[in-house]
Amino acid sequence: MTDSLKPISYAIIRGKIHHDNLVSFGGRGGDLEFYAPDPQTIIDELPIRSPSDMADMYELSLDDVIDYLEELGTHLDFRTNDYLREAAEYSYQTAPTTPPIIDGFYATLPLMFNRERILQWVDNSVGREYLEGWVEKRINGSDFNVRAYGSRALHIVAGNGPTLGALTVLRGAVTRSDTVIKVPSNDPFTTGAIVRTMVDVAPDHPITKHVSVAYWRGGDEAFEKKLYQPHNLEKIVAWGGFSSVKHVTKYIQPGLELISLDPKHSASFVGEGGLESEEQIIEVGKRIACDVGVGNQVGCANCRTVYVMGGESDEAIERLVKLGHAVYDGMLGLPEDMSTRPKRYDPELKSHVDACRLSDDFYEVIGGQQGEGAVIVSKTSDPVDFSAYLADRTVNLVPIDTLEDFLDAVDCSTQTVGVYPPQWVDEVRHKGALHGGQRFVELGYNLNGPGLIGPQDGIEPVRRMVKWIINEKPTAAMTPMWEFKPGETHLVA
Repeated sequence: MTDSLKPISYAIIRGKIHHDNLVSFGGRGGDLEFYAPDPQTIIDELPIRSPSDMADMYELSLDDVIDYLEELGTHLDFRTNDYLREAAEYSYQTAPTTPPIIDGFYATLPLMFNRERILQWVDNSVGREYLEGWVEKRINGSDFNVRAYGSRALHIVAGNGPTLGALTVLRGAVTRSDTVIKVPSNDPFTTGAIVRTMVDVAPDHPITKHVSVAYWRGGDEAFEKKLYQPHNLEKIVAWGGFSSVKHVTKYIQPGLELISLDPKHSASFVGEGGLESEEQIIEVGKRIACDVGVGNQVGCANCRTVYVMGGESDEAIERLVKLGHAVYDGMLGLPEDMSTRPKRYDPELKSHVDACRLSDDFYEVIGGQQGEGAVIVSKTSDPVDFSAYLADRTVNLVPIDTLEDFLDAVDCSTQTVGVYPPQWVDEVRHKGALHGGQRFVELGYNLNGPGLIGPQDGIEPVRRMVKWIINEKPTAAMTPMWEFKPGETHLVA
């Protein structure tokens, strides 16, 4: 017997909604227990029966695909979609962010399915012509055609924002892939709500038939060892923390590719000329506050550490403290659908922050007493030793002398770098890219860009999601190999 008060994370497999054989799972952090179909009862249905069954996706033009997505978007209005409203109510308990921020995420869902947005995204990722058909090429006198084909892909999505499930549905549709989505324990409801809407709107559409959603506990080796096989899948797209991504690597083998969207951290750089007046300090503070506070610092693109040129003189530290107050005030002034007091200020993080408060020769701490977030101003060029764990609207401002001091902190785990003043962008992005930085934006715009429509984390994930197929054709200039004479070489110019 099941507890009727527990919510259900439905499995939706190729247009069929599964709500039998339910077993209980605990949400992340023990916030909410929920039911989901026993993974062992659905595992044989998750992989597509045969790759040939993907042929129906190729009966659709790209315009047909976008027509479907655009229509779906009109049904994802949080105000009228009962599935989404139910998912949001449950997510208030499981998600790492607060209800106003969750509502803000849900409100953006229809925008993600805007036709023009999708077309721009396609043009800036794979390229429409490669998704529509064979593209003719000629290189070194050889003629060939290239086309991007969809793959049988498993997506292990992160739970730091409900839009990631929608993004995965979009990526699978435009690439004509067969898409299996493993939902996370801190958001086991949103993606299912989207796919249930797809079933209601177009139950027999090929796109609906090539999306499956289910929950299983990560690390269930009996389940994963059976599913994560090349005869079932060609790609695994894994978001998440270090341990979860590392866990997936054990299943990678020839024929099964991992597209890893590793855990990342982001930092910012304020160069010389950025804090020359009181007005500029206030503006820079507001910019940093946006990069730290929007979404309550749960995203990879959220800033954790800001390196500020100016040195460690008394005057420079005084200016840095003023900036810290401006950041704190700016953070508290953000609209609540963008940023709020954190849902649960991490106790271990708070103990570190409070310890800094007692070391006033080395740090000045602004805020943080009520778990609302804090700004830690370092008085030396060393960031706090817990900088990798900064969260819950907690940021560290660090004084440095030169750009090179900042570059020492940039590596392959540095996703987004906010830069100010703008005249520093060219130098910072060039040298920062050499060190491993992957995205460079003007300070204040870390989370206000075009979205995930191009490169991400130093790769182009959508281009890697597809299989690039080549069809070569002989030309009149090519000598057949069977006519080669011993010792002859034949290279067409």
